[in-house]
Amino acid sequence: MKNRNMKICHVVSADMTVEFLLKGQLGFLMDQGYEVSVVCPEGKWTEGIDTRLGVKIIPITRRLSPFSDIVSLTRLFFYFKKEKFDLVHTHAPKPGLLGQLAAKMAGVPRIVNTVHGLYFTQDSSFIKKNFFVAMERTAASCSSLIFSQNREDMEVMIKNRVAPSQKIKYLGNGVDIGKFSPERFSREDISRKKQGLGISGSGSIIGIVGRLVREKGYLELFEAMQFVAKNHPDTKLLVIGPEEPGKKDAIRQGIVKKYNLQGKVIFLGRRSDVDQLYPLMDIFVLPSWREGFPRSVLEAMACQRAIIATDIRGCREEIENGESGILVPARNAKALGEAIVFMLEHKDQAQEMAKNANIRAQREFDERLVFKRILEGYESLIRAEK
Repeated sequence: MKNRNMKICHVVSADMTVEFLLKGQLGFLMDQGYEVSVVCPEGKWTEGIDTRLGVKIIPITRRLSPFSDIVSLTRLFFYFKKEKFDLVHTHAPKPGLLGQLAAKMAGVPRIVNTVHGLYFTQDSSFIKKNFFVAMERTAASCSSLIFSQNREDMEVMIKNRVAPSQKIKYLGNGVDIGKFSPERFSREDISRKKQGLGISGSGSIIGIVGRLVREKGYLELFEAMQFVAKNHPDTKLLVIGPEEPGKKDAIRQGIVKKYNLQGKVIFLGRRSDVDQLYPLMDIFVLPSWREGFPRSVLEAMACQRAIIATDIRGCREEIENGESGILVPARNAKALGEAIVFMLEHKDQAQEMAKNANIRAQREFDERLVFKRILEGYESLIRAEK
């Protein structure tokens, strides 16, 4: 089904979301004949966004800010009213709330939201949980269709009466399997990349991809690396991800001094060549406290890396513990350190898990499967109104 007269708009809270998470998805939709626009704040990556996309710059902060949120809601409303979109698709809690409310008020006939991960967990306080449940319910009241990246979030939304089950569909997550194929890079390529980054020596490399905030588990990882350093002193930690000074749980690079890890941690910041960095890692770790369906784990799986992640929603839907990686309890530095040392000292088992992860990624987490589900969701809404 080609939809050359269909105008759709995706709403996000960060330009890097368009560049690193939605680029393939939006390109696919344009190839299917949709006229696609995107709303995002101005940032480092806005200039490089696909020129085929209509880009509207509207700041949407991640933090609660009543005044700026009302301004954003008003601007979204007038933009949607002017452009007369056939469908608006929002991503993440804040754009999900503001974008869907504005679309509803503007009379957009089809409103879709992707839940990339609920902002509350079973350990959340009563106040925090109920606040976000109320927020999700309000947003869902505007939705024609809700995509969930993981199945556990679907169950939580239904249990907490965020939305009826018939409105929620499983989306999953996926990556460009070819881009992250381990066969792309030779030993010589990896050696040159290490030299270019100033990484010397023959010690193992542990890698993480994620924003520098506490909820990504960095403090537990730094503590775990103290234990690793005692057993394997040449091991280095490669950190890929930007600092987030505006976040309450932001951490700075200098914190490694507190853990006596100077010279053992390499901060690379935000990178656009992450596909070339996974092959440098002997082990990929994601000790996060909360995730939706972490893309970095999928990329590491596609790149056939040994993986350690926390036993939380999203991660445990990707990794089969002991089969395609190791899952450890969240906020547990001791378990994380022991798992890293285990993989370093049992390389055959680590490599076997990495191979299983790669097979699983090819079978279940190819981004083309996600594209197909999105297209089917859109078309089901179109057919329902004919």
